[in-house]
Amino acid sequence: MPNLTVRKLIPLLIFVLSSLSVVRLLRISLESSSPASRPFSSTTFRLSPAESSQQFRANASQNALTEKELKLLSDTITLRSPCNVLVFGFAPQYLMLSSLNTRGITVILEDEPSKIMTPNNTRVYSLKYHQMEVKNTYKLLRHARSNPACASHMNHLHQGSPDCKLKLRDLPEEVHNIKWDVIVVDGPRGDELEAPGRMGSIYTAAVLARSGSSNSTTDVFVHDVQRTAEKWFSWEFLCQENQVSAKGNLWKFRIKGQSNTSRFCSPETSLVRY
Repeated sequence: MPNLTVRKLIPLLIFVLSSLSVVRLLRISLESSSPASRPFSSTTFRLSPAESSQQFRANASQNALTEKELKLLSDTITLRSPCNVLVFGFAPQYLMLSSLNTRGITVILEDEPSKIMTPNNTRVYSLKYHQMEVKNTYKLLRHARSNPACASHMNHLHQGSPDCKLKLRDLPEEVHNIKWDVIVVDGPRGDELEAPGRMGSIYTAAVLARSGSSNSTTDVFVHDVQRTAEKWFSWEFLCQENQVSAKGNLWKFRIKGQSNTSRFCSPETSLVRY
């Protein structure tokens, strides 16, 4: 081994110690800047009210309405208030409907109602959607077209006959007894082939909207129309000629009461062909 003098060792030691110090400082810096390593407290992490609202909306539901979609819905309710509002499904934003409709009635149909804390003027009912499944969308559409029990003038939603497979079972009596001014279809889940889908909800909304006097109208909203089931069934039962507005993936239809025909839409406007 070559002889190392003290004069040669000192610069080498200084270099090694300096390198270790730099590495240690970099490590401490990375750990202190990592969000996972910082303790959560009001002094290290604080959201403004606007940021808190945005975070709540982002985490609450992946199917939440966008600002433009929510404005289309809220503007309609504001213009018609006090009115009767029926909602299939739930997103936290729908609780705002009650504040816009304080002197009216707001009813939410949800398969997990325990997760909803509602204002006093909002009623929530549990509705177990029977399994239609999104993968059977086309078969259910063919069934509805060929089955007279599914005709638009049939007031059969409250009857026990299951002849029309699209009929939602066990609807609360209040749903049948009230003339609805606004109906929102945003449930049940329809994002997977095995999910129950909104075929029955859209069909039921179409039948309810056509009840009442010929002078009455119902505004029906359908969310997530970028999906096949929602799009096809909206075309089939709410009809293109009744569509009055759209924002993002939210369609708005205006339906007149007292339909005396067996068809929901005129044949020339039917967009779903066999």
